Parts: sequence; C-alpha cells; structure tokens
Amino acid sequence: MRTRLLPLLIVLMAAVLFALGVPLAVSLAAGEQQKAVVDRIDDTARFAALAQFVTDRPTGSRQTVPDERLETLSRELASYEEVYGIRAGVFYRSGAPMAYAPDDWSLPAAGEVRAAFDEALLSRRSHDPEQIWPWQRRRLVVASPVIRDGDVVAVVVTDSPTGPLRSRTLHGWLLLGGGETAAMLVAVGAALRLTGWVLRPVRILDATTHDIATGRLKSRVAAAGGPPELQRLAASFNEMADNVEDVLEQQRAFVADASHQLRNPLAALLLRIELLALELPAGNEEIASVRTEGRRLAQVLDDLLDLALAEHAEADLRLIDIGELTAERVAAWSPAAEAKGVRLAGECPATTAWADPVALSSALDAVIDNAVKFTPDGERVDVTVSGSGDISTIVVADRGPGLTDEELARVGDRFWRSGRHQNVKGSGLGLSISQALLAAGGGSIACAHHRPSEPRGLKVTVAVPRTDPRRS
Repeated sequence: MRTRLLPLLIVLMAAVLFALGVPLAVSLAAGEQQKAVVDRIDDTARFAALAQFVTDRPTGSRQTVPDERLETLSRELASYEEVYGIRAGVFYRSGAPMAYAPDDWSLPAAGEVRAAFDEALLSRRSHDPEQIWPWQRRRLVVASPVIRDGDVVAVVVTDSPTGPLRSRTLHGWLLLGGGETAAMLVAVGAALRLTGWVLRPVRILDATTHDIATGRLKSRVAAAGGPPELQRLAASFNEMADNVEDVLEQQRAFVADASHQLRNPLAALLLRIELLALELPAGNEEIASVRTEGRRLAQVLDDLLDLALAEHAEADLRLIDIGELTAERVAAWSPAAEAKGVRLAGECPATTAWADPVALSSALDAVIDNAVKFTPDGERVDVTVSGSGDISTIVVADRGPGLTDEELARVGDRFWRSGRHQNVKGSGLGLSISQALLAAGGGSIACAHHRPSEPRGLKVTVAVPRTDPRRS
C-alpha cells in the first residue's frame, strides 16, 4: 500500500511545487529584464538631456568646428561604452550621427535598432523589448527621443549585450531550483513520515488478521499511533476478534461436551447389545449390524472430539526433519499395507521445515491410511518428500480408483465421503482433522489426480513452510 500511496503524494507535491516554481521563474526573469530596461531608459534620458543643447548642423554630419557640448556628449558615450560595453549613439532624424561609441558603430538600415529608432521619432520611447531567456543570445535595444521646443530633433539609442542579464536570470533560477529541490526533499521526508504514521496501524492490523486466519486466535492488534479513525478500527477489530473467539470456543466446548456426554450412554448401549447378543443365536445378522453401527457411532464421536480440539489447538512449531518423520510413518504403516497386499514405498531425503511434529504425524497417518485403504491388492503407494523455495512437501500418491473432478472439490468437507466408497470404514472427518491441525502451523493439504490424463489414483500433497510462519 505504501508503494502506491507514496508515489501519489510525491507526484502531487511535485505538481504543486512546479505550479509555483514556473510563475516564480518567469517573474524573476521579467524582473531582471525590467531592471535592465529601466537602467537603459535612465541612461538614454541622461544622454538626451545632453544632446538637447548640441548645435544642429544642416548637413547632419559630425562637427568640424569644436563644440564643447558635443565633445562632452561624445566623451560620455565613449566612457559609457568602455565601462559597460554598451553601444550608444545619438542620431538626427535623418539617421545621420550626432555622436556615438564605439567608432565603428552606426545606425543600421533595418533590424531591431532601426525599429526602435523609428518608433522614438514618433515622440515616444521605444516599446519594451520581448522577454529574453537565458538560452537566447539577443541584445537589448532602448531608444528615447531628444525633444527641443516640442519637436523631436534626434534619437538616443542604446544597444546592450544581454550576457550579464541572462547570467543573473540563470543564477536566480538556480537558486529557485535549489529551493524547490530542498522543498521537495523536505516534502518527501514528510510524506515518508506521514505514510508511515498512517499505514503502521494498517500493517499491524493486516499481520494480526493473517495470524487469526492461520489459527492463532489469541492475536490482537497492539495499541499504536495513527489517525483516530484507524485507532477506532483497531479497537473494533479486537472487539470482533474477542467475540469470534468466544463463539468458536462455545462451539468447541459444545462439540466436546456433546461428544463426551454421548459417549457414556453409547458405551452403556453397546454393553447392553453385547449382553443381548448372548441371549440370541450365534451369528445373528441383525445384532451384528447393530454392533457395527454402534462402533461406527463411537468412532464418529471420537473424531468430532478430535476435530474440536484440533481447530482450537495452538501449534507447537519446531524446525524438524520432515524426511525422517515421514520415514518413521512409512515404516509404521508398512505392515498394515503388506497385510492388505499393498506395497508402501518411501523416498524421504533429509528436508527441514517448520511444523508441529504431532500434528504432522497425525496428518500423515490419515493420508497414508486413506491411500492404503483405497489401493487395490497388488498396487503400491508412493510417499515422496521434497523441498523447494519456501515450501517443503510430502506427496502421497496411490493407484486406487481416484475421484472425479466434482468429488475432488469436496475433499476435506466434514462428513463427506464419495458415494462409491460408502462401504469403506470411516467417518469422513479424517482429512478435516488433518487440515485443521496443519493450518494452525501454516501448513496445508491439497488433492489432485495421480494421473492427469484420467481420474484414476489420488495424489495428496501435504505442504509445510520452510521458514517460521510466526515471523511473517
């Protein structure tokens, strides 16, 4: 969840900073250029004030007779160009120069300088130049009219390089970018803290939910920070878990008590049946049938009690060699398999996994018992242990009649038995008990066809984790 929420917050913060940064950058560039334009306007106004008092020459050419005002203007323009590197000149209406610097500069016949000159002839300062960006190598041209007695007699033109202007703009942008970057880093840090603060209760709730789902019903959400809504959710979850645990405990107690209470009357009933059998001829079919059903009922009650205990038992998880444990169970069941004419073969290399030894042994007993029970005489049952990745498996494959796809979907349901096997001894609770025992320790049981091409034979896979599930 954090990997989805954090990028979203970062993108939103970046968008906000970008939306603020772009106008600031544009404003900064415009401000720097405006300062440069104002400086040039002040300079042209000063030169225009000096040029007002220069004596006109009908030819519009340079002075041939010394003129003190013209010499002052020329010195000012030369000094200005030398100090600032800005070309400046005063030109008569005809375009002829009055004074200019440097000496190799003149009024062009076209271009930006000429356009500014022509606009100033209309008795107004040239319009503000277009915005100059740091990557544009342009010049800044400003022109102001020289007015005498209400008439424009000449025009002052300045042609400035924009290198310093672009450098100042770029420097300002770098500072702005540094500030934006610092703000982004602070925002990312704040987002990390915020998402951690918000999601920590969610992670705890998720872990506790997983614990309860795997059978650790005592797990509860520990008190943690986070928004008040999540704190209330954690409290409500704990209350719900308490209620669920109480209901399951009542159910377990009821099943256990009912099984226990029914066992004594059933034992008495079976005893009376045995006494009654003594009064009847030997080999009476009815009394034999009643005796068989009584024993079956007693087995069902025992299995119900085992199931009630298994569903609420805490798993005693240990790191064990499941290969060794499986080999022991194969050896224990081999005599029963041989008595039935079934060969029980085991391939049990050393493989470690986390499991409750008692629960795993009980599950293997139930699975191997079923495999031997349904395997015809002369066939064999294969038990294979292997480990890969995070899971170790014990596969029990038989060559019996197998199950259909519909029947496979119901394997593990309580009291369910295939209609084709109703005459085989059993209560239909064996796999349910095994699944409950393994689930408490993070294990599982899965059934599939032994031969995929046809529904013949059954392959039961018992899986247990190779890492401690209590740390996940």
